[in-house]
Amino acid sequence: MKIFTKDSLTAELLAICQREWIPSYRRPGNDGAVGNTLEGLLGITENNLPLPNAAEWELKGQRRQTSSLVTLFHMDPSPRAMKLITGLLLPKYGWPLDNHPNEWSFRQTISTPAPSDRGFQVKIDDTERKVVISFNASAVSEKQSSWLRSVEERVGLGELNPQPYWGFDDLEHKAGTKLKNTFYILADARTQDGVEYFLYNGIIMLETFSFEKFIEMFRIQANLFPTLYGIVTSLFDAPLERKESLKRIDVTRLQPTSETLKNVVSESPTVYGSTIYQDSFWPEIK
Repeated sequence: MKIFTKDSLTAELLAICQREWIPSYRRPGNDGAVGNTLEGLLGITENNLPLPNAAEWELKGQRRQTSSLVTLFHMDPSPRAMKLITGLLLPKYGWPLDNHPNEWSFRQTISTPAPSDRGFQVKIDDTERKVVISFNASAVSEKQSSWLRSVEERVGLGELNPQPYWGFDDLEHKAGTKLKNTFYILADARTQDGVEYFLYNGIIMLETFSFEKFIEMFRIQANLFPTLYGIVTSLFDAPLERKESLKRIDVTRLQPTSETLKNVVSESPTVYGSTIYQDSFWPEIK
């Protein structure tokens, strides 16, 4: 396997940004395809960046035109000993999969500004220093009324008991080890004859992850990923259309102590997503 230094990886990424349209290594629509294809071009295995200090660097990719979120990391909620997956969420709040009535799932994209159509919401408890998942039956939409009735029969319509949560200290440790420094790569995308193609044209080098900004991120637009870092360096930025630039503010001029973060109040859909399928649970802090 080829071993990169930070400088040689930067040079390789810049070279990829000079290439023409590159066919995706994944099917069209796959959220991770930009990163998967980039890893293939670099000749590295998934989630295994071959740098001498690889534990301190992460490689993430995203389409410029997408509204999809950036998955920062996966982390199971507490209290882990309560078996929340098999003992609460799936049997009490799950629903049958389409075309697979004998298989149950729980799949939700959950935000801080407002509950989902099934009444789930992320709440930040600054006093207890934790991120909590809450359920509000009165916020469930009419189209989910039959599901709500089934929940009432199974567990009642009160708050989740126990409530899944992530402690600030646990989150800080996970984020600090996973996201300390990141190469954030952007690409335009197009599909032709059933094949998606990428034109890589953006490289942002992010250094010195800030947990304080990460907690603040639960309350602002989810697409401000680079503002989680103290040092933001734009190495290359040439989208096909300037309006497709992913950033809504000039991250290269944003100072770590800027009041900009507090002024960009979120009305965007989410900063957290979770998936339970069968007997597996993958919370995605985004």
